[in-house]
Amino acid sequence: MRPVYLGDDLYSRQPICEAVRAVGGSFLFVCKPASHKTPSEYRHGVALDETRETRGRGTARRIYRWMTDVPLRDGADALCVNWLEVEIAKLDGKVTYRNSFVTDLPVTRANVAALAACGRARRKVENETFNVLKTNGYNLEHNFGHGRHTLASVPAVLNLLAFAMHTANDLMEAAWQKARRALGTRMRLFEHLRTVTACHVFPSWAILMTTLVTGRPPPATS
Repeated sequence: MRPVYLGDDLYSRQPICEAVRAVGGSFLFVCKPASHKTPSEYRHGVALDETRETRGRGTARRIYRWMTDVPLRDGADALCVNWLEVEIAKLDGKVTYRNSFVTDLPVTRANVAALAACGRARRKVENETFNVLKTNGYNLEHNFGHGRHTLASVPAVLNLLAFAMHTANDLMEAAWQKARRALGTRMRLFEHLRTVTACHVFPSWAILMTTLVTGRPPPATS
């Protein structure tokens, strides 16, 4: 597998791009014109490749532009990247969104829309992963502040493992899905898990989930 690293404008610098490539990955980073003068200069006055599509029942138009083999910075040792831009506008011409990216992946008319969607998905990853870990019962903060060596990383790793397991359950485990629907938020589910497991011993996962869904304690064991 060759992962594709996403990141905001702070990541689209040559040392980071080279580090991604050195470990066998690819990058798709936001690239703002104000902070990347050289790519902007190369595009100035050039007829860019462009494609358009209409979305949202004909209410919005998406315009994709791209250019290949653009130096990321000034200098003879500059890394050449592929640049792309997505612009979303209403039919009256009012622009509602515009962003640009650099990548080492090939950019063509056939895949530019998919690449732009991947670049924009960084926000979805952030909102549905990082914000969940901070605000939905995992209590993951930027710095736990524990210990001087590795102790701070241990709770973070345990949190990430728990989140991965819960996400897998959300996708594939029917009993967990029923419990989620019955209890609502993740935080409420975790509160019930802590409470019932402190009071009862559950002989199986299925019985634990049944208790969470129905509110009935597990059957007594001899």
